[in-house]
Amino acid sequence: MTDAAPDRTRLEAAKVAVGITFATNGLAYAGWLARAPAVREDLGLSSAGLGLLLLCISGAAIAAIPLAGPLVQRFGPSRAVLLGSMSVVLGLLGMAGGTLIGSVPLAGVGLMLLGIGNSTWDVAMNVEGADVERRLGRTLMPRFHAGFSLGTVLGAGVSAAAAATGVAVSTQLFLTAVLSAIVMILTVRRFLPHTPTTAEQRSVGRVRDAWREPRTLLIGVIMLGFGFTEGAANDWLAIGLVDGYQATETVGAIGFGFFVTAMTLTRLFGGPAIERWGRVTVLRGTAVSALLGLLLAVSGIGVPLVLVGALLWGAGASLGFPIGMSAAADDPLRAAIRVSVAGSIGYAAFLAGPPLIGVLAQHFGVLRALLVVLVAIGLGLAASGAARPLPRVGAAEAEPVATP
Repeated sequence: MTDAAPDRTRLEAAKVAVGITFATNGLAYAGWLARAPAVREDLGLSSAGLGLLLLCISGAAIAAIPLAGPLVQRFGPSRAVLLGSMSVVLGLLGMAGGTLIGSVPLAGVGLMLLGIGNSTWDVAMNVEGADVERRLGRTLMPRFHAGFSLGTVLGAGVSAAAAATGVAVSTQLFLTAVLSAIVMILTVRRFLPHTPTTAEQRSVGRVRDAWREPRTLLIGVIMLGFGFTEGAANDWLAIGLVDGYQATETVGAIGFGFFVTAMTLTRLFGGPAIERWGRVTVLRGTAVSALLGLLLAVSGIGVPLVLVGALLWGAGASLGFPIGMSAAADDPLRAAIRVSVAGSIGYAAFLAGPPLIGVLAQHFGVLRALLVVLVAIGLGLAASGAARPLPRVGAAEAEPVATP
């Protein structure tokens, strides 16, 4: 995918650029999620209606992600990230306009652009991150995903401050869009240079072949389970605090901040744990943490226990996606295609999760509806063995592999 032997300085610069890319993606993503109660209010929606609206972003993401792998393979991660990030920027502007004038259709179009752009952005930055990780010979993917979490922490903090001071969600979304555009235009210039793949290389890395690989499919199931676990908190934790515990919107944003802070810290320090105990053991340990956190969050006892639960939930959901991305990218020649296939399965969590939880919340309340996450945790746990690294054979032996 890239030049055979970029120098150390170029690799370190690319590492920083990938971290910034993940962080900006997190900021753009969380900048409106933490304000979900305000979005619901401005658009005049019920919980079920908000769940159906969120289907716009998840449905568009699912539709776009199978195309992201071939796009990255042919044009390279830097161009794909730039294209995806600009689509996200347009989506944020659409959301800003929709909430400003109370237009559900305009907000829906914005969410569709967000979903399409985020799929391309996500696959491309993970392929670039896996390439940098492999060439430097260090476990970096959890830290890259920690960059995403740092972005979501910043987004949650900005959202809490905006909610507390009465800043309109439309204003916040507009400013987030402008900032994201500027940062990404400058950052992608530091990515590793792309060498176009040959017809022969593309012939051994076809999408339809990857869909027949049991390991790739099971990695997708890991990402599905942990993605649902993560996405449920992203979409519904703040609303659960507001509706289930009668907390203020500010407290809801703080609870979401607890969740993403725990995700960030676990991703920052998860690399050494993966190197010591391996991907599979770490996945199983984090599944237990997510289970305990979920049960505390839906206990109904009080806000302090929800905040403790948010910490455990965040830590438990933190490493499923980065480990899955690293595992899918073990073979550099097939990395883009396998990441897109596994990601397609993983993103199904974001397709099914919001409307499912929304409909259940309408009938049983948000807290009881969140118990469906137990099934997702079980799926991720059952498929965890597929994350074991591939043996280094053939061309891959020439490069270091950063995972155990």
